[in-house]
Amino acid sequence: MDFRKRFIVSPGKKVNLSKHDPAFTGDYKDKARAKEEFEKFSAKLITLQNAFYADSSKALLIVLQAMDTGGKDGTIRHVFSGVNPEGCRVTAFKAPSQDELAHDFLWRIHAAIPPKGYIGIFNRSHYEDVLIVRVHNLVPKEVWSRRYDQINEFENILTENNVTVLKIFLHISKDEQKRRLDARRQDPEKNWKFNPDDLKERKHWDDYTKAYEEALTRCSTKAAPWFVIPADNKWFRNLAVLKIVTQTLEGLKPRYPKPK
Repeated sequence: MDFRKRFIVSPGKKVNLSKHDPAFTGDYKDKARAKEEFEKFSAKLITLQNAFYADSSKALLIVLQAMDTGGKDGTIRHVFSGVNPEGCRVTAFKAPSQDELAHDFLWRIHAAIPPKGYIGIFNRSHYEDVLIVRVHNLVPKEVWSRRYDQINEFENILTENNVTVLKIFLHISKDEQKRRLDARRQDPEKNWKFNPDDLKERKHWDDYTKAYEEALTRCSTKAAPWFVIPADNKWFRNLAVLKIVTQTLEGLKPRYPKPK
């Protein structure tokens, strides 16, 4: 299966998340086959990242978005566990500070863009400004509705300056979210992850779905496409993201520089 072709959002295509099965696993019926392939691609990712870091002519930005409990932390932990941390940066975007609010919404994002040779991973991103901001009416519609075009222009600037932008939406079902929230409450080792606010946000599931559908539809471009990854099964989610990241790095053709 070509994971890039299978899960990419074609530019200009209207996204309806109800037509994307979050429990899809394709030809993989269980973890066994997926584990073998995961290990193979993990080794390939490590090799590619070493060359990418040495080459230092391009940067790769990976944007992870999901509903609460969608698996952003788990994806980062599993998919990138073997890469050289010297050439990988993870940025988790929380509620903006007063200083950040005093600037335009992309100011803090631009400051976190990875330099050449690095893989940058965003745990949440600038898309929160057309998601939570929209759902909770934090700014007027006339403000957030202009941001889709501003985001596209921003990402186009990045790609024209040798930053490849890879955007991944981890798609889970509402039932799976409930199971994960229950696990956080019941498992002592996961209690720390439980936030009562997640239950409040869950009430806005339909609103978030609409917000995501519009963001995926309007902001999947040839330069910076979106991928919708089925994420109910964590093992398939990890494999899909790993293969897409690895294939993307392969396409960038990193080369070790010649000695001076």
